[in-house]
Amino acid sequence: MVDPRILAERRDRRLRIVLPITALVAALLLWEFLVWYNEVPHYLIPAPSLIAKTLVTDWSTLMQSAAFTVKLTLLSLALAIVGGVLLGMVFALSRPVEMSLFPFAVILQVTPVVAIAPLILIYVSNTFYALLICAWIVAFFPILSNTVIGLRSADHNLRDLFTLYQATPMQRLRYLLVPSALPYFMAALKIAGGLALIGAVVAEFVAGTAGQNTGLASRILESSFRNEIPRMFAALFLVSLLGILIFLITSWLSRAVLGHWHESEIRREH
Repeated sequence: MVDPRILAERRDRRLRIVLPITALVAALLLWEFLVWYNEVPHYLIPAPSLIAKTLVTDWSTLMQSAAFTVKLTLLSLALAIVGGVLLGMVFALSRPVEMSLFPFAVILQVTPVVAIAPLILIYVSNTFYALLICAWIVAFFPILSNTVIGLRSADHNLRDLFTLYQATPMQRLRYLLVPSALPYFMAALKIAGGLALIGAVVAEFVAGTAGQNTGLASRILESSFRNEIPRMFAALFLVSLLGILIFLITSWLSRAVLGHWHESEIRREH
């Protein structure tokens, strides 16, 4: 006889997949019906079927742009992780350094990237690097802030215990500070992943770049200028799909890293 708790877990796992898909399909069918019933012109709101057809006909161009956006997003996220973690460790270990440099990080965070992107595009001759800097600025602060908080969240009793046993700085970092910071870092990674994509798209909007070696934002701009609304919706769909994939991947990473030991990812039986 199968354990009722296992059956409940399987049912919950199926519902997590079936319910969102059902709601999404219902919304698309309603959208299709309303466009057809009200005879809405495709240059105002295209039907999902027309958007899917556009994805097929413009597949090569849209995929090339999507690859550019993915490259820009992942590079900016990687730089944000490296820079945020390293600087966060420095901040956590040195209070004077944090008090000196943290205001600059806050200024980068609170200043809209739309406002500083034109300056970056002027000072950086290479457009790709300028877009990369803009996307990095948006994704950097969550990693930095959560890393600092996580490194300082270690239990004080455990800190005293490590001091009592004369643990080396590397032992303290590996066995105490890093495990304490991991939940905060993984939460920041979920946020920074989406922000890196937003930063990449917004920066390209501001840059107004055109040509083949450009991202999905350029396809959206071109489509709006040419009144090719189905193509614009297709590019928007790919941007949303990329954001969903980034969230799913970072959520999976969080479960893989924290699922066996941290309260935030341990599944409880109700």
